[in-house]
Amino acid sequence: MKKRYFSMLMALAAAISVISLSGTNAISEISEVNSLTIMGRKSDMEKSYMTSIFDQYQKSTGTMLNIIAIEDADFEVKASEKFSDGDVPDVFMHFNNADLKRFSVADNFYYLNDESWVNDLTDNSHAYCLDSEGNLLGLPFWESSVSGCYYNKTLLDSLGLKPATTQAEFDVLCQVLDDIGYTPICWPADGCTWMFQFGLDPIFADDPPLLQKLNKNEISYSDIPEVTKMVKWIKNAADKGWFGSDYLKDGWSDISADLSTGDAVMTFIWDTWFYTDFEQGNKYSVDDFALMPVFMNTADSGTYEGGNLNMMMVNKNSDKLKTALEFLSFCASEENYNIAFKGISTVSCFKGQTTNIQSHMVTDASASIAANERVSTATSRIIGYSADDVAAAFDSLFNNDTDVSGCVKLMDDYRVKEAKNQGADGF
Repeated sequence: MKKRYFSMLMALAAAISVISLSGTNAISEISEVNSLTIMGRKSDMEKSYMTSIFDQYQKSTGTMLNIIAIEDADFEVKASEKFSDGDVPDVFMHFNNADLKRFSVADNFYYLNDESWVNDLTDNSHAYCLDSEGNLLGLPFWESSVSGCYYNKTLLDSLGLKPATTQAEFDVLCQVLDDIGYTPICWPADGCTWMFQFGLDPIFADDPPLLQKLNKNEISYSDIPEVTKMVKWIKNAADKGWFGSDYLKDGWSDISADLSTGDAVMTFIWDTWFYTDFEQGNKYSVDDFALMPVFMNTADSGTYEGGNLNMMMVNKNSDKLKTALEFLSFCASEENYNIAFKGISTVSCFKGQTTNIQSHMVTDASASIAANERVSTATSRIIGYSADDVAAAFDSLFNNDTDVSGCVKLMDDYRVKEAKNQGADGF
């Protein structure tokens, strides 16, 4: 009775409803006949640009939206259970990562290759949303960032040092900084797991057939020399002191202090972090930092990772397919997305995006980014990839519980186990 009353109230008010999905709720029980159902993570659905576009759409079209917001920790499991039960939403929001395979992409989602807004996507956001066959899976309506090596340019200038443009230059820079008493790289090994993917990205982004072989379980990491080279470089950097003496104890909360005091000169992170988590008030501010590529011995000219983007995907079997596609077109309208992203710190996902804020670090490094950026590949395209698992393998290496080849083997073991858990073909 309460559900029925609540649904009637939503229909009369024509307002967005955010519903926490429990194990007993089903889309069919809460969807209105003339509404459009959108499913995603609770925290994602509550982003200001998301609520803005939802509100704009409802006011402009009069069509009600049922927002099915699943608690973040339960999202992958709860959502996949709903799909298995046939409760597929009209629009589904998900990142183009290994977990997306849970949702039978080819069976459930409409390819968006021919939509009118495709040409307005930036090259990187478009590439992120493609499947292995080149089909556009979703509309990337999300905040984006550029991951790379962010360095204290003020400090380097004062020392007469320059940013690196090659792996050899980067290694020399790290050694010189270490020799004169600075920690070259803030490497927060305690609980931070994203750094490794930056080194892996070039290996697989630059060689799609190699990625296909890995994902078919025809080869393993141990068969790829570049993976071993990366692992060896990271271990050597740690042993040389380039990560400092406390890197195994440093975590997320220590990055800001290490950089703002000048104790560490560089870190591998993304631009939006400086506007959301970098604490002001110490010796150095965000204005003292600049951007160069990440170097981990897998790309001589270094690499940047493009943003991981949440995509709006359309249920091709929905009886509201036309309405769902019209909703995406509304979101992809220059007028509408510029209202939604006004003042948001993000790299543009659309060519017509003008109201967002882009960091000076990214704009100043635009030429280098254009030459060396890869679409996020390791975390999004390698079947069975888990950042936590990779970090666990490196923890064993850092603690000398294994050697370089043993670390690579652990990475393989964890990856294969997760791929089997996902029911991936060939595993």
